[in-house]
Amino acid sequence: MLGYLVHRILIMIPTLIAISLLIFIIIHLPPGDYFSTYIAELQSQGEKANLAKIAFLKAQYGFDRPLWEQYLFWVGGLIQGDMGYSFLYDLPVNRVVGDRLFLTFLVSFTTIVFTYLVAFPIGVYSATHQYSLADYGLTFFGFLGLATPSFLLALLLVYFANVYFGISVGGLMDPRYVDAPWGWGKIMSVFAHIWIPVIVIGTAGTAGMIRRLRANLLDELQKQYVVTARAKGLPPTKLLFKYPLRLALNPFISDIGSLLPHVISGAAVVSIVMSLPTTGPMLLDALRSQDMFLAGSFLMFMASLTVIGVFLSDLALAALDPRIRLHVGRQT
Repeated sequence: MLGYLVHRILIMIPTLIAISLLIFIIIHLPPGDYFSTYIAELQSQGEKANLAKIAFLKAQYGFDRPLWEQYLFWVGGLIQGDMGYSFLYDLPVNRVVGDRLFLTFLVSFTTIVFTYLVAFPIGVYSATHQYSLADYGLTFFGFLGLATPSFLLALLLVYFANVYFGISVGGLMDPRYVDAPWGWGKIMSVFAHIWIPVIVIGTAGTAGMIRRLRANLLDELQKQYVVTARAKGLPPTKLLFKYPLRLALNPFISDIGSLLPHVISGAAVVSIVMSLPTTGPMLLDALRSQDMFLAGSFLMFMASLTVIGVFLSDLALAALDPRIRLHVGRQT
């Protein structure tokens, strides 16, 4: 097992290097850079750009160097914890993504917890009560949740809350706390506002997880080992949790690697609709303006989350399923 861990960690290094190279190439594929876009925008408005300042920033951050040197400059900064400078916000990237990254993590983590807490009981109940009235009702709502785009649900909530209740459900806190330092009032305001975006973002994922868990568990419940254990008199609850449910969870454990980055990136449109101060709208603005350090560092952060998440999901699968653990042992 130790050899397997070392092998996987060593594979992660060239994987991240290859991802960083792809991100750098893709960001530089459009013609020009942030400075040329900025100059063109000022000229279209009849204003003059400070060419001396732009030349200084280009020299300071390596934009006047060959592409391979720019890549090494960017990667070297990431290794040292320096995410570069955001020209769009005129601030270091670390300061730009500070609160936004924390709020994104908070929304994403709460959404994941909400998804699992709602989906697992419903999925298990639906599978163990197949073709019952409750199963049909849950199946209907599951299909409805899958068919409803998250941004459409967000628009409906914003509209009905404003028209019928006269309140705004946008944002993650009261407007008076937006620029205020963190304190008890701001924390309580965040927790009072967070449940609406969590429901909106988590609805589709919850519905999909219910359907997948039901299908996987039904497949396991029909296998011969379950029939044999039931015939020998094993209590239904013990039988369910000891074998079928554990094996039905394998696909969900393997999805850990893509779950958090998917929630972070997938909530971008919802964040725009509901005016959430998260990283999704910031990433879109950075990509549109070719803010290389901000967009590249954020994409690299998401890629790192994916690689680390896949590694952790593999370890969890090996601990959950004895067959996978045996296979790993043979490899090592």
